[in-house]
Amino acid sequence: MNAKGKKSKIDKVEEAAAAYEFSKQKQQGIDHATFDFDAEFEKGLTVEEAKAESIRRIREWWGK
Repeated sequence: MNAKGKKSKIDKVEEAAAAYEFSKQKQQGIDHATFDFDAEFEKGLTVEEAKAESIRRIREWWGK
């Protein structure tokens, strides 16, 4: 407040002038070009087989 008791007020808000660059993120996970979902579904794995297969694929992927 100034000496006369009035508040000074700013009514305008301006957009930031900086433009930030960003890079497109590489997709992680299943490669849709080489993975055939229909063929995998037709295999009809049991729960134990699916778990073992997923563990094998994860370990293979992390081994890159």
